[in-house]
Amino acid sequence: MEHFKIDIEGSGIINIKYDELMSQHTSFKVGGPADIFIEPVDLEELKKALAFVRKHNIPYYVIGNGTNLLVGDKGIRGAVIKVGENFGAIEITGEEVIAECGVLLSTLSKMVARNTLTGMEFASGIPGYLGGAIAMNAGAYGGEMKDIVEWVEALDENLQLQRYTNSEMEFVYRKSIVEPRNLIVIRSMMKLKKGNQDEINSIMADLSLKRKTKQPLHLPSAGSTFKRPPGYFAGKLIEDAGLRGFSLGGAQVSELHCGFVVNNGNASARDVFDLIKHVQETVFNQFGVHVETEVKMLGEF
Repeated sequence: MEHFKIDIEGSGIINIKYDELMSQHTSFKVGGPADIFIEPVDLEELKKALAFVRKHNIPYYVIGNGTNLLVGDKGIRGAVIKVGENFGAIEITGEEVIAECGVLLSTLSKMVARNTLTGMEFASGIPGYLGGAIAMNAGAYGGEMKDIVEWVEALDENLQLQRYTNSEMEFVYRKSIVEPRNLIVIRSMMKLKKGNQDEINSIMADLSLKRKTKQPLHLPSAGSTFKRPPGYFAGKLIEDAGLRGFSLGGAQVSELHCGFVVNNGNASARDVFDLIKHVQETVFNQFGVHVETEVKMLGEF
């Protein structure tokens, strides 16, 4: 495919890099170069970047912390726009928390806990930014973002900032209106409740222990690789298919949790991709169940 090398000088965009390795921006630690990499400093620059790539017909992808991405070894033709830590403001007033999309969920949940607010403990170990968590209605240990989000402000396809209520977000399991409507989450208000500090700390410590003992946090991954099929658990299906510890190249089905595909240190994106496909085919052939990925795949493999 065509490589894009367009001079962006005069566009008013500041943070631009060329041939930026996406392995530096994904939790899998794999991925080739993006032709153009833009990390806007604020909302206005984000709008400028989006307007520019559209005007010049450059394919573009908006990413957050890259904790749910698998980028191909040959990279991404076009532009990657990272809405990251420059969008990191947090405001807590009583039981209401307004936070921007580039706040790490782990950071936000700890700050919320320090303010003796309960309801967000489930998110304390979920990797990634708030924006991505809202887009995919991230959840863990019985909680989901839909349980706490009151409203979301997002850029629509016309680059207008719109506010959507919880019901308008149409949250379901690992989905919302964000991807189908090409929205970009900018900030959100979450409604929590006053709690007991000791109880909040205890819940978070318990969940942290569960993650450390049951998830391969010591290896690069994208968290839970597969969605939960209706009526099943992906990890259990994969284990029952005899795939615990199964490897292709440097990619492996985790020994600790079969729902995780991990990078053992020298995996290529192709290794991860092929292993995911092998898992899907094996589980389907044995049990007639298709395990969909939570991980989003971008670029050329």
